[in-house]
Amino acid sequence: MSGIRKHLRYVSFFMAMMMALGSVWSVTATAGMVGTGEMISEQQVQLDRQQLVDMLEKQEVQDKLADLGVSQDQVKERIQNLTPAELADFERQLAEAPAGQDVVGIIVLFLLVFIITDMLCATNVFPFVNCLR
Repeated sequence: MSGIRKHLRYVSFFMAMMMALGSVWSVTATAGMVGTGEMISEQQVQLDRQQLVDMLEKQEVQDKLADLGVSQDQVKERIQNLTPAELADFERQLAEAPAGQDVVGIIVLFLLVFIITDMLCATNVFPFVNCLR
């Protein structure tokens, strides 16, 4: 009888350790709920990016970028790397621009983004812009 009790004590200890480990693991592995607002804002960011990429398909924009020596692929990559805040600011500036200055405003804004990212050492598009680091 004492052999069974001794065996049960080891089994009880093992089960208690497994339950403690399982409860710690379950607390750290819980997933959070995603709110509707977060989902909508993420969808809006994707939509804004797609609208900017669609603007690059205009011949006027392509011609101006070619004149400035910037490839369309570089611009698309930059659009994909914009943060949601930068993208929202960009969209706001586009909405405020007069209708006749859309193309020029877009190109100037892209150039500013390129220069800022060159200064932050994220890219090296313009050789005349020195890295700040």
